[in-house]
Amino acid sequence: MTDARPAMPEYFMEIAMKVRKRADCLGNKVGAVLVREDRVISTGYNGTPENVKNCTAGGCERCARRNEFGSGKGYDLCICVHAEQNAILSAARLGISVKDAAFYTTLKPCFNCLKEMVQAKISAVYYLHDWQAPDADFQRQYDVLEGRIPGGVKHLPLEDPEKAWAVSKQEITFKTD
Repeated sequence: MTDARPAMPEYFMEIAMKVRKRADCLGNKVGAVLVREDRVISTGYNGTPENVKNCTAGGCERCARRNEFGSGKGYDLCICVHAEQNAILSAARLGISVKDAAFYTTLKPCFNCLKEMVQAKISAVYYLHDWQAPDADFQRQYDVLEGRIPGGVKHLPLEDPEKAWAVSKQEITFKTD
């Protein structure tokens, strides 16, 4: 017996869940998939820039000093590139337009990623796990950005057997070379 064929939103989110397995961040592990006309056009996961030492190897100061920063704070000091940013940048590197594409991401986009999605003319965003701004005073501004995504920013409720690994707070452990 085979599993039922998944609907397209579930199919793309399951791809995002596989993509996040490449993430190398000491915080959340996030995968993102950009889709246009029911075709994957780009993927991304979070971690340090290409050819920069990974977080688990001590490449990111913010990750190395997580106890000094609260959740969602100090992004301006973080060398890591978010999954959504990586998906947009990979498409740009290859000359693929992301205008009118939909995003499937395993974590609701942060403020900066949502800003970039609005500017890139993303048509819709689907996320697996919620993200909350660390400062509730800025929720109104986040709501303004959400309103600029024509198809909205919507939760896609799926089972995530790896939630504890991908979303939970992790102790800092560095790999030795």
